[in-house]
Amino acid sequence: MSSSLVLAFEKMLELPRNIKQILLLLLDMFFVCAAMWAAIAMRLGTVDFNIGVIEIVCAAATVVISAIIFLRLGLYRAVIRFMGQQAAWAIVRGVSYSTMVLGACIFFSQAHVPRSLPFVYWALALLFIGGGRMVVRAYYQDKVLFATDKVIIYGAGESGRQLLTALSHGDQFRPVFFVDDNAKLQHSVINGVQVVKPQDVEKLIAEHDISQVLLAMPSVSGERRREIINSLVGLPVYVRTVPKFSDLLLGKANVTQIQDIELEDLLGRDPVPPHPELIDRCITGKVVMVTGAGGSIGSELCRQILLSKPRELLLLDISEYALYKIERELRDLLRSSGLEIELIPLLGSVQDKRRIERLFTTFEVQTVYHAAAYKHVPLVEYNIAEGVANNVFGTVYAAEAAIDAGVETFVLVSTDKAVRPTNIMGASKRLAEMVCQGLTGTENNTRFCMVRFGNVLGSSGSVVPLFREQIRAHGPLTVTHSEVTRYFMTIPEAAQLVLQASALGIGGDVFVLDMGDPVRILDLAKRMIHLSGYSVRDEDNPQGDISIQFTGLRPGEKLFEELLLGTNVTGTGHPMIMRAVEEYPPMEEIRGWLDNLKSNCDEMDCESIKAILLKAVSGFEGHQGMHDHVWKKQMMGSQSESSNVQMLFPMRSADN
Repeated sequence: MSSSLVLAFEKMLELPRNIKQILLLLLDMFFVCAAMWAAIAMRLGTVDFNIGVIEIVCAAATVVISAIIFLRLGLYRAVIRFMGQQAAWAIVRGVSYSTMVLGACIFFSQAHVPRSLPFVYWALALLFIGGGRMVVRAYYQDKVLFATDKVIIYGAGESGRQLLTALSHGDQFRPVFFVDDNAKLQHSVINGVQVVKPQDVEKLIAEHDISQVLLAMPSVSGERRREIINSLVGLPVYVRTVPKFSDLLLGKANVTQIQDIELEDLLGRDPVPPHPELIDRCITGKVVMVTGAGGSIGSELCRQILLSKPRELLLLDISEYALYKIERELRDLLRSSGLEIELIPLLGSVQDKRRIERLFTTFEVQTVYHAAAYKHVPLVEYNIAEGVANNVFGTVYAAEAAIDAGVETFVLVSTDKAVRPTNIMGASKRLAEMVCQGLTGTENNTRFCMVRFGNVLGSSGSVVPLFREQIRAHGPLTVTHSEVTRYFMTIPEAAQLVLQASALGIGGDVFVLDMGDPVRILDLAKRMIHLSGYSVRDEDNPQGDISIQFTGLRPGEKLFEELLLGTNVTGTGHPMIMRAVEEYPPMEEIRGWLDNLKSNCDEMDCESIKAILLKAVSGFEGHQGMHDHVWKKQMMGSQSESSNVQMLFPMRSADN
């Protein structure tokens, strides 16, 4: 019988909202009648009593007027399972008004009922109507809490309390503990949730089947934040966080937007602090162009450049969709910030020399951030001629056009792979650096500088998004080699470095960032698995959740990256930016290489392209094999044709 009632009750909860409101109104009126009958029975001490016509009229009037009062007070607008203090007070007011109506009816009609009836009725009606709602609310919450994930909120401050309130109105998470470093808060109870010490977290996770830890500490220092995250690595929980305090202040996010651990936390070091006066020097009030504006670095450059208020910002990209996307985002940014800056989207390739020259001259560009390049190492290995043409000659055409148009500052976005490269991409970027260095030595008024940094977390080619995608698919995570290491930085950090370098350069400078220690990719993969609440499956733990597979180094890839060709490094005035002093050949020799390289790229002669790069780029050695798809196909066709000739005309070949 009880199971049938529960089933009927659950079906009633699934009814449309308007139907449930009508049923709830009818139920409340039944409770009103029941409260009046019970009040008389309790007062008389018996259930055997007669009710006259006047008493029935009084009861009917009370029911009708109470229904109107309950509707006007909005008792049926509140969702019972989310019923809070305001809804509870509405019930008290409604029952009180209903009691006043009952008392008035009894007084004016001279009904033959006990005079204390309204007082008993008030208590019973409040018990029936309010208690019924509390039973429904408790039933639903118990059902939801049984099915939801148990979580710990790390941080019992204002953000943690706001997060608790938000989660209590949902059915996804059930907060069971607060964790806080503040000894004054420990052992206290906040909205029914106990605050415990950080040392108790591991025990609580095991005892209470905790699935996630939510970090609600947006204003804590980066160092302390990483200490907390490191203490949670290895525990069988998914670690997530609320947005940063700066995003909360700017209105970009709210405390209820739970998200994955931020990339800065995976980096293991504090981001490089920007110097606003350096960023503004080459931007404020000037005409600025960003090539490759739709890419990971280019788009972030555009966002930060807008905040420094240039007179015009020109966005150049070969991808129509990427250009459309960043232009729309920047226009939204302009509207939200109230800035009035002319934004000019331009389709075009940096390999189109005439278009580049026309753009620089027409718009009277003063500062150029050249971020357009092919940066994915294996893809450039598979498309050598196009990769070199874009990275080298795109830079040559843009740099020469900058000189002709009288551009004040030209900044080349480079890479740590340009240092002693083992791949075509790195060699092409180093040759592009040499072009800018060589042009510095010629008579012109354009100031050239280059910014060299490591891998960018969160970019389109970054390993972090790949690992997150593989974790969502429950693995395996693919790592090229167990010992491969990389320098890492965030996209905003990289963009800030580029913008600051444009003010620090005196001409021909190669800037590098003090990026701390390199990160082992295998350690990064394990860290991300643990922070996602999983364990690593390997020989030591064959029952783990996600495995890691080693796929071998890809074409042109090396184990370790470097930032400097030599040891000759000087300071810049910025504590985290260094100036590398690196030798380069005279521009006449560079132009000779470029002339030959141009014809080789046109003919897709990959062997000759590689030979020139080996001669021109210091440290470019050990490049294994040729992987260009077009070149390989041409070689196969050439061999096949040669074989066919020998088979078809053997006598002619012998006579010759």
